[in-house]
Amino acid sequence: MTTVQRVAQIFGIVFILFALAGFYTGGMNMEADPATAPTIMGMFPVNLVHDIVYLLFGIWGLAASRSWSGAKQYAQIAGVLCLLLGGLGFVAKDGFGLVPLGGNNIWLNLVIGAILTGVGFTAKPETIPPAGSTI
Repeated sequence: MTTVQRVAQIFGIVFILFALAGFYTGGMNMEADPATAPTIMGMFPVNLVHDIVYLLFGIWGLAASRSWSGAKQYAQIAGVLCLLLGGLGFVAKDGFGLVPLGGNNIWLNLVIGAILTGVGFTAKPETIPPAGSTI
């Protein structure tokens, strides 16, 4: 398994765990204001839309980790989306009334986005030496 595949797998699992924690914490709550929305670990505001998005990102990450090209594409696209969501959190903390993007979610999205884009845009396929060669 290549590095980008492992990263996609790890982030897939983490996104699913955060989604499950969000479902447990917030249930069917639709509160989008980060100041009043339920939080995971008292730090990260969540609501039903947020949890569904994290669940989808997690499933996508696990599915993408099965191939190098899928994992690379996942890291690039999901990373850019997280960076955009982090930036949007500065402008619309309540995600235009849909999802809590403000508070600690800003830096969380920016960190996740930076890691995923960094890995995704620098990923190189694993090369296999020809049979009989020594390294």
